[in-house]
Amino acid sequence: MTAAENVCYTLINVPMDSEPPSEISLKNDLGNCDMSAFLTSFPPLEKGDVKLKTEALKKVIIMILNGEKLPGLLMTIIRFVLPLQDHTIKKLLLVFWEIVPKTTPDGRLLQEMILVCDAYRKDLQHPNEFIRGSTLRFLCKLKEAELLEPLMPAIRACLEHRHSYVRRNAVLAIYTIYRNFEHLIPDAPELIHDFLVNEKDASCKRNAFMMLIHADQDRALDYLSTCIDQVQTFGDILQLVIVELIYKVCHANPSERARFIRCIYNLLQSSSPAVKYEAAGTLVTLSSAPTAIKAAAQCYIDLIIKESDNNVKLIVLDRLIELKEHPSHERVLQDLVMDILRVLSTPDLEVRKKTLQLALDLVSSRNVEELVIVLKKEVIKTNNVTEHEDTDKYRQLLVRTLHSCSVRFPDMAANVIPVLMEFLSDNNEAAAADVLEFVREAIQRFDNLRPLIVEKMLEVFHAIKSVKIYRGALWILGEYCSTKEDIQSVMTEVRRSLGEIPIVESEIKKEAGELKPEEEVSVGPAQKLVTEMGTYATQSALSSSRPAKKEEDRPPLRGFLLDGDFFVAASLATTLTKIALRYSSLVQEKKKQNSFNAEAMLLMATILHLGKSSLPKKPITDDDVDRISLCLKVLSECSPLMNDIFNKECRQSLSHMLSAKLEEEKLSQKKESEKRNVTIQPDDPISFMQLTAKNEMSSKEDQFQLSLLAAMGNTQRKEAADPLASKLNKVVTQLTGFSDPVYAEAYVHVNQYDIVLDVLVVNQTSDTLQNCTLELATLGDLKLVEKPSPLTLAPHDFANIKANVKVASTENGIIFGNVVYDVSGAASDRNCVVLSDIHIDIMDYIQPASCTDAEFRQMWAEFEWENKVTVNTNIIDLNEYLQHILKSTNMKCLTPEKALSGYCGFMAANLYARSIFGEDALANVSIEKPIHLGPEAPVTGHIRIRAKSQGMALSLGDKINLSQKKTGL
Repeated sequence: MTAAENVCYTLINVPMDSEPPSEISLKNDLGNCDMSAFLTSFPPLEKGDVKLKTEALKKVIIMILNGEKLPGLLMTIIRFVLPLQDHTIKKLLLVFWEIVPKTTPDGRLLQEMILVCDAYRKDLQHPNEFIRGSTLRFLCKLKEAELLEPLMPAIRACLEHRHSYVRRNAVLAIYTIYRNFEHLIPDAPELIHDFLVNEKDASCKRNAFMMLIHADQDRALDYLSTCIDQVQTFGDILQLVIVELIYKVCHANPSERARFIRCIYNLLQSSSPAVKYEAAGTLVTLSSAPTAIKAAAQCYIDLIIKESDNNVKLIVLDRLIELKEHPSHERVLQDLVMDILRVLSTPDLEVRKKTLQLALDLVSSRNVEELVIVLKKEVIKTNNVTEHEDTDKYRQLLVRTLHSCSVRFPDMAANVIPVLMEFLSDNNEAAAADVLEFVREAIQRFDNLRPLIVEKMLEVFHAIKSVKIYRGALWILGEYCSTKEDIQSVMTEVRRSLGEIPIVESEIKKEAGELKPEEEVSVGPAQKLVTEMGTYATQSALSSSRPAKKEEDRPPLRGFLLDGDFFVAASLATTLTKIALRYSSLVQEKKKQNSFNAEAMLLMATILHLGKSSLPKKPITDDDVDRISLCLKVLSECSPLMNDIFNKECRQSLSHMLSAKLEEEKLSQKKESEKRNVTIQPDDPISFMQLTAKNEMSSKEDQFQLSLLAAMGNTQRKEAADPLASKLNKVVTQLTGFSDPVYAEAYVHVNQYDIVLDVLVVNQTSDTLQNCTLELATLGDLKLVEKPSPLTLAPHDFANIKANVKVASTENGIIFGNVVYDVSGAASDRNCVVLSDIHIDIMDYIQPASCTDAEFRQMWAEFEWENKVTVNTNIIDLNEYLQHILKSTNMKCLTPEKALSGYCGFMAANLYARSIFGEDALANVSIEKPIHLGPEAPVTGHIRIRAKSQGMALSLGDKINLSQKKTGL
């Protein structure tokens, strides 16, 4: 669709609470001045008269748009309104003449239109440029050749008007007239070409050039050839049209590429962002040479950095990601990774997220070192920036990106770990958890880095603020401290974090105020808490000169325990058991072994004592008591079996988990690469450029057509390439019965944020149906954009009516309504045919998505709307039922395949999806196979759905209920 064909809307504001006026009252308002006054002295009208006529004319326009027939008003408007010189009146008259019926029932032009034609001939010669230009725009919409023919000389003369507004509208008028009625102005291309050569105004040149592109492409190319070296000096609106012409010419005739590709290169340096964007897109489609791809990608990157609008940044980033999908282009983009990382200066989180993902996809051994340096700097920046709601999330993204880089390129891990481990003490638990996960994987995979990681972990251990991170750090230290010195350091840090022991006695003394004098003067021996074997030396937190009565002055581990979090105590007991058993294997002296074991057992005993006392806010749980008691028993017996379980089996479990995770990642990457690889079948024809016809590229995708279809909502390229084929695949919704006087059926096109109803209306009677109107209403979060215009149907005639419905959120909706009409010549009231309801499916807006387990759990805890659906199906296999639910709901299963493999009679899986509106939908499937009912018993269980909005949760539950049973079994 060209710019000249774009639909234009005129909005007229009229109060809707008043009664619709009658034809008699409108005549009085429009004709309240006697015509003789205009013919004789033509005196100036009073202000009120013009205002009254303006309001009356607006009402007439609204009534005609609503299907009213007002034939008696035509001469009244010609006599009393048409001669007025008021600009508002003239603008409204243009709208009126556009919509008013201009022909008799047999198709002949009304005689009154001759007077109108004469009035507009005068307006085309009016000294005011606004009136001339508005009239020319109106003529673009006229479809009656008899009205246009007398106006052609005046339209031609407007091409030489002094004002550019008139000239550019004259070009558009000539273009539309030439396209619709070529016989009225057969020399239009030659006329416009001569006009273009001599024109100086950018907007006029743009309109003229656009006409030549669509009317006479050869003349457009001739003009471009004469000024191809001056293209950079043109205005941006003309440059955009030139880009469109070059693309179309090269698309139809590839041999012309060499002629124009230099021009496209020059337009990449245009001052207009829109021209640069279009030129880069055109260059990529015209050439796959590395220099062309690099120039286009560099242009995209500059656009992202310089444009302030985040939507523009995301759109251009998507184009870069599309470039990366092509195997031959990926190598070129790898050299631009550092330029792509400049986009991280944008504060928007979504832009940063896409940029990091793109950089991670493009990273290679050649540029990974530079990438890591930049990311480390960004991580350090987030630590110094004032806290913002997105800073923590950005830090998480950086940590995950560095994690992925280190896994893919192990040599980088040593540079990354020291920087990241500083964030274990971060207030943001999510970022610290990501760092901890990375450290856990690195210390297991990279043996050479274990000493470094243990050393850094011991340095930051005392500063960890989150109990969850503390537990993880304890586990890592207990699992990977392999030297005697490291084990002693761990014990030192634990004692430092636990504070004075026994805990219960020291806390009771502190509450009684007995410790206050000692803490203020404690020196010397009070600072040296050393065992007989000299395994640790630390300073008690109670020896500080500051009062320790406040809770925040407590050592971290002591604070966790007094808050009632004894799960960390169970983790501590496991860690102490591991290091005590390992210490016994490293130190041969029995006395030191017993001393270390006794100290570990003392710490566990004092924690058990604290848990049973009334000091903590919550008492210790039975599970934690059992775990600590088990560890005490293990240390008291020190059997080889327990030693193997604690010091070998745990690490093997982690190794298995990381291996499974790595295998899953490799599998997903392999699937992605297979999708991207261009597969050529054995019997595919081979295309040789020298042997192909000139139109060989006509089979390829037209980017301008694709962009138009994408704007209409057809995002899938295969569907967009042939929208008619996709239309045939859709189910026709029958709205009325075959025996109704008016038969109606509809195609429902879901275009992301709006729905287009293409309704076929058939007159099945032998009468003419007047004012046949499709009246629609909506239920749910749907909104009708505009009321469909009424139409007249001849006997057994049919017509298509289109209606647009806006969608605001993800939930099921219903469109209902009726068709009303008048029978020509009948005196009865309006007839009505009620339409069947059209149900809008939620699945059109839900897309599969993925998230981490931590994000899933966080959203599960935050979302307040839950819908529990009981499983009621005829499917007898657990895995088959899960796949059926995934297919029906368009959700993605987050639970790994290995966790779902095998057969044990029950299954639990997490599902996730996002709507196009950014709403998250979570589901947990808990199903089992009732074996006691026999092998043919169907699956039972329930599905819990959680969402932020009630509509999403209910609609998804309804969808699952409707589609649970598999048909055809």
